[in-house]
Amino acid sequence: MSRKPRVLFVGRTRYRLPLSPSLARKWEALGGELDLRVLASAQPGSPAGDATFRLVRPLPRLVDGPAFWLALPSRIAAELRGFRPDAIVCQTAYDAAAALVARRIARVPARVVVEVHGDWRTSTRLYGSGARRIVSRLGDAVAAAALRRADAVRTVSPFTASLVRDLGVEPDADFPAYMDLDPFLVEPASLPAAPSALFVGVLEAYKNVDGLAAAWRLAAPRVPEASLHVVGKGSRSDVAEALVRDGARWDEELSPAQVAAAMDGAWVLVLPSRSEGMGRVLVEAFCRGRGVVGSRAGSIPNLVEDGISGILVDGGNPAALADALVRVLSDRALADRLGAGARAAAAPWLQTPEEYARRVRELVS
Repeated sequence: MSRKPRVLFVGRTRYRLPLSPSLARKWEALGGELDLRVLASAQPGSPAGDATFRLVRPLPRLVDGPAFWLALPSRIAAELRGFRPDAIVCQTAYDAAAALVARRIARVPARVVVEVHGDWRTSTRLYGSGARRIVSRLGDAVAAAALRRADAVRTVSPFTASLVRDLGVEPDADFPAYMDLDPFLVEPASLPAAPSALFVGVLEAYKNVDGLAAAWRLAAPRVPEASLHVVGKGSRSDVAEALVRDGARWDEELSPAQVAAAMDGAWVLVLPSRSEGMGRVLVEAFCRGRGVVGSRAGSIPNLVEDGISGILVDGGNPAALADALVRVLSDRALADRLGAGARAAAAPWLQTPEEYARRVRELVS
């Protein structure tokens, strides 16, 4: 049997050890194909590592991000010298930039493989503090250079593939991230008696939660029997707080099983994002037989077929979003039909941990 490729995974993701069962399945499958190590961040209170994970402990919020990125090249270089990987799989183009620097520092010829899960420009323009915009142009240049100099690029949707092609780079592979969808794959429940729309996602500008709030204030008087349920947390929590004052329900965080239950309690998922890399929540809604009212942005049109599995509207148009919500929430037959179309659309996006791991091995080999 051939030797397993030795691979270092690098990313900003925060992990808690021991891993949850869903994450453990992913990494166990990858461990069956690869000799692996993971360099990432630790959630507060988590151990800093084990035989596989090397986790950076969190610092106070104002310095945590800058400290992580400034130290990342040296941390990767240390792993290159000690672990001697054949490849470094980077979660973002920014991680890839750090890996390219680290490879030169350590003089270890590991291949740099970068995954593109979304539009890298979003993180400095439509996420977190507005102070990020100060480094947006520098970030764009760093990301573009890393994508052009990486040894391989993997995208996760037609939209993300188009982003790298705009840079003159052809993706070496295109397949979705592994999603543990077990809580969503049981037989879906029928629509509840009362109409309700559900939003699930981080409360950040790129998700257009402010546009959702404006649209709901237009839609709610036209469908007084309907309700809105918001699930998520982030820098725009003020928007959710205002919606609660107007009668919406808000949960900052739910388990996957609770999200599945929330979908069963809704007629439609609403996703008005300004940008969307893959849209895991779309696949979750499809599995639960719920149609989507979404924007024509990012990967949403790659997954949602207008009039079949959902209704698409132009982004940045609260009136159009309100009209679409009213249309679905006032017509149970339409909601049922879109839900059936959504259920049928789930299949291409499903994969087992083992299928995902084999694809990753093919990518890094």
